[in-house]
Amino acid sequence: MDQDRRDLERELLVLRCQRGERSAFDELIRSWEQRLFFYVRRLVANEEDAWQVLQDVWLQVVRGVHALRDPQRLPVWLYAVARNNALSHHRKAYVRDRVLDATATVATRVDDQARFEVADFVHHGLALLAEGDREILTLFFLRDLSVNDVAEVLGIPPGTVKSRLHKAKKSLRDVLEREGAHDE
Repeated sequence: MDQDRRDLERELLVLRCQRGERSAFDELIRSWEQRLFFYVRRLVANEEDAWQVLQDVWLQVVRGVHALRDPQRLPVWLYAVARNNALSHHRKAYVRDRVLDATATVATRVDDQARFEVADFVHHGLALLAEGDREILTLFFLRDLSVNDVAEVLGIPPGTVKSRLHKAKKSLRDVLEREGAHDE
């Protein structure tokens, strides 16, 4: 029942956005900005770039929401728009800078609050992974997308998602074990 209500609310929100209601876009941004920011933040080198990419995402969403035919696909569509904008940012930054250091900020930041220690440790481990491993783990575990939704966002078959998830989990486990040994 609760899921049916969320689905109905999502559909109504998308339809209101498609009609151009400013309040609907405000509501969409309020409800999705944090999730999309954390996803984009995993894909770009620093927080400032993540905010810039997110602004580009919202511009594209405003311009393209009318093309969204199935309102239930909103989460997948939003993550795909965010991913594409982050990839575009990477291409532009590579040409401009020739070097992307996606882990420097995360690797040097220390969180003093004890309740975030485990999460920080895992996020640090994620930052040390290859970009593809980090992205698939973020989409599946941190963004709660299904295997099929991850497949759609990444444009790959579900079976490939499963095998990449298996490989990425093993890579993360190895990194965390190695990093944990350094702390002892």
